[in-house]
Amino acid sequence: MAQNVIVPIIDLTSAAEGSSVPQYLQTALAFGSQTTFVFNNNSGVIANTTGFWRLKLNMSIMANVGTVDNVQLKMSDGLSTKTIYEMIAPSSGTGYSSIDLDFTVFLAAGESISGSTNNTKAFLAGSVRQVADVNGTLINPSGFTPQ
Repeated sequence: MAQNVIVPIIDLTSAAEGSSVPQYLQTALAFGSQTTFVFNNNSGVIANTTGFWRLKLNMSIMANVGTVDNVQLKMSDGLSTKTIYEMIAPSSGTGYSSIDLDFTVFLAAGESISGSTNNTKAFLAGSVRQVADVNGTLINPSGFTPQ
């Protein structure tokens, strides 16, 4: 039976938008895109530009009898600060602890992410790369141009 109605077909696949590159490739680590950081008995800002940031890092700490040592990741909006991840070595413990983390954070205007350690036996080291701007537009790794 014939129909007089035209039914549109809309292709919403990535191939239809002109890009056959999967999104996860656009978040790849790249020599020209990475900014490294190391904190050892100090603190500092890791990123403070609006958008989405991929952090790949290691927190490690050696228990130190008599002191409570910690490694912290914090986010701030300029008025208040929130600890988003922390590793603590109790003063009565011994041994070494380490964890690898790989995640993405979003920073709005005025926000930042920072790291800190409070002892020479506590380390926070890694790299960061902006993977999208504040509007969600993906930022390709340095040197990558999709076809």
